[in-house]
Amino acid sequence: MKEKDKTMRQVTGRFDDGSAYDVRVTGNADRPVIGSVRAAALVELRMGTMVALTPTGPLRTVAGDDVDAVVAVLRRATEVVDNR
Repeated sequence: MKEKDKTMRQVTGRFDDGSAYDVRVTGNADRPVIGSVRAAALVELRMGTMVALTPTGPLRTVAGDDVDAVVAVLRRATEVVDNR
């Protein structure tokens, strides 16, 4: 795994119903998302599935310790407003 994948990221976005979230993607397999129970549940549902890191690929299996894959799940399922 790349070193960049291990860094924490702050992600702000909106769910389809307009509810906002602000989470920290930790890179910790036990607790990949902190700050929103709903966002954490969304990531948990997608664990073990494939997700495209960008619109054109590459594909990667979603794992809690893979920050890029967790952010990609949030990007696909919600409207990400800010990703730092």
